[in-house]
Amino acid sequence: MSTEEMNMEELESQFSEQERLRREKLAELQAAGKDPFDVYTIDRTHTSSQVKNAYEAYEQIDKVNPYSVDDLKKIHGILTFLIEKDAGKFRNHGEAVYDGDIQIFMAPPYKMVPTLIDNLFNWMNEVKNTINPLILSSIFHYEFVFIHPFHDGNGRTARIWQTAILSHWEKAFTYLPIESMIRKNQEEYYKAIQNCNNAGESTEFIEFMLKIIDDTIDELMNSKEMRDKAQLLLSDNEMKIIECIKKNVLIGAKEIIKETNIADRTVRRILKKLLDNNTIETIGKGEKDPNKKYKIIE
Repeated sequence: MSTEEMNMEELESQFSEQERLRREKLAELQAAGKDPFDVYTIDRTHTSSQVKNAYEAYEQIDKVNPYSVDDLKKIHGILTFLIEKDAGKFRNHGEAVYDGDIQIFMAPPYKMVPTLIDNLFNWMNEVKNTINPLILSSIFHYEFVFIHPFHDGNGRTARIWQTAILSHWEKAFTYLPIESMIRKNQEEYYKAIQNCNNAGESTEFIEFMLKIIDDTIDELMNSKEMRDKAQLLLSDNEMKIIECIKKNVLIGAKEIIKETNIADRTVRRILKKLLDNNTIETIGKGEKDPNKKYKIIE
């Protein structure tokens, strides 16, 4: 399953819920005799950009170095493109979180952010071969949210970066829906963060993340769809391509694109994955042969 496809359902679900809330707000403004056009249009554009940016950011997971600050900034820049004027740049002002009028969290001073982030990434690079990535990624997630390095998008960046760390360790974690996992357990998520802030250490948050990851894996593995898709965690597009190759026995990439009506870029990415997983093999004069054919390995 490609990263572009793997979060489609949860992102579309998130977008639909936001649209429902927006329609309710629009009705309230109209009932109050106010002109909601400007506010509604801007807010709708903001949400549309956010969803598109999330697709693009998840598409980049395989290409980033999860232990690089520069790559993290690039992903934040993608996530907040057309949303945040300082996309991809650390904040240059103080940040606090409020519950109504009550301040419940004060982020470290902005002048400390570059040093704190460098320290976090230096530490991760030192221990990445000795600490289990499940624990390491959860520590990163908490520490990153605590540092709050950007003006906006810190939670989204923390969650996608935890996915990046895990997926570079074990490919199957690319398809773990961390965003929807946390949304499903949102109250516990924020409570764990707040308790760790008060305690000055991240044990409770690590335990929380390990539990919801474990619970989600159990749900996925016990689902009929996952059993049917078996070990490769096949997406619909991957299944279409495999069925197309089976039907034709021997077929080239261009013919697959035509028969399945799947985008060229997506087909070639999936073919590479299936080759790497020894699901298919090529017949031709070599890897660079433009006329090479694909067949299922029996």
